Amino acid sequence: MTEDISQDDNTPRLVDPKLLEALVCPVSRGPLRYDRNAQELISDRAGLAYPIRDGIPIMLSDEARQFD
Repeated sequence: MTEDISQDDNTPRLVDPKLLEALVCPVSRGPLRYDRNAQELISDRAGLAYPIRDGIPIMLSDEARQFD
């Protein structure tokens, strides 16, 4: 599902594009965009950013960060 682009733990990981196509925001059911540097999936519609930890998207609203 994910692929390391480096052995360095500080280097952002890539998320499988097919996985990104299948995922939607669990709150708004809208599309998500991938922020590689922040390692988050962003729902502009819901104003939430879902973290990606160890290459795994955490799609829980309780874990999401709110933004303006």
